[in-house]
Amino acid sequence: MIGQLRSVVIDCPDPRALAGFYSELLGLPVIEDNSDDDWVVLGGRPGHRPRIAFQQAPDLRPPAWPDPERPQQFHLDLTVDDIETAEKAALALGARRLPGGGEGFRVYADPAGHPFCLCWD
Repeated sequence: MIGQLRSVVIDCPDPRALAGFYSELLGLPVIEDNSDDDWVVLGGRPGHRPRIAFQQAPDLRPPAWPDPERPQQFHLDLTVDDIETAEKAALALGARRLPGGGEGFRVYADPAGHPFCLCWD
């Protein structure tokens, strides 16, 4: 092993707002938030609990699922117990349903346009 995953970093126009969305969606606390509003981290200290960081990118061109001209670049898969309940809660937080999906997953966009999937077995 060369290193350990520290954080997944997501570029977005408004780090504080998108961190709030994922904090509610995943139940992860904000652990680092600078006063310039250009960097926010959810999760735990490095090496403990998952960490997701949000970095300001004012000129971000969000992905356009499933258009290959503006690819998704990354996405998160989230496991849920009840897809209907999870979908309702995600939509209430500001997610929107995207076309596509399949057996065991549905595709959504976060408020900044990044795709993510709600998955169930």
